[in-house]
Amino acid sequence: MAIEKILIIDDDKNICDLLRIYLEKEGYATILSHNGDEAMVKFNALKPDFVLLDIMLPGKDGWQVCREIRKVSSAPIIMLTAKSETFDKVLGLELGADDYMVKPFDTKEVLARIKAISRRCGTVTTAAESKELQYNNLIINLTRYELKVNGKTIDTPPKELELLFFLASNPNRVFTRDQLLDEVWGFEYYGDSRTIDVHIKRLREKLEGISDQWSLKTVWGVGYKFELNEDEQHQFE
Repeated sequence: MAIEKILIIDDDKNICDLLRIYLEKEGYATILSHNGDEAMVKFNALKPDFVLLDIMLPGKDGWQVCREIRKVSSAPIIMLTAKSETFDKVLGLELGADDYMVKPFDTKEVLARIKAISRRCGTVTTAAESKELQYNNLIINLTRYELKVNGKTIDTPPKELELLFFLASNPNRVFTRDQLLDEVWGFEYYGDSRTIDVHIKRLREKLEGISDQWSLKTVWGVGYKFELNEDEQHQFE
């Protein structure tokens, strides 16, 4: 497996240098950028596998960069920012970020989160069995990290795909938000359950009206489930 390239986007050169030192020590290749416009040029030219993204940037801000990356790539994005308000966290997740860290942060925690995502991807892509689920008008392939709706590939961030795959692997079973955080994000995740709501909302936008044989259901006061009608459930069994 080739060394992953990580694009670090932050206008604070000291933070960039600190992250570069730690990440390269761990075997990652790094690309540095200090403004949003340059960051998009480097992203499109160098195709990094991972992005660490600050919000307050000269040129395009972090929200714009995140939005533009998501138009062309599902590369994981961790947002690094001094903003800690709930609105900013939710907005980042709604735009497609996979995780969110508030400055000042511990470099070891950044590494832990990167490794957690890399480990999950590595486990999936090297598995002997093909991890694919098929339902009416829907194919979820976790080997290729690919979502197909009505035969068309839909660009989907890794966390959204993993969440959908997990729920669809356990049809008609209700999971609480905390259970989903444990199963999909793993014990390294330091966020709150609001993350689940944001990802479910984004998945529903992609899957709305696709089929009357299955749906993502909210079980009020409990959590979420991937619900099948009786015909689909019988076929799954």
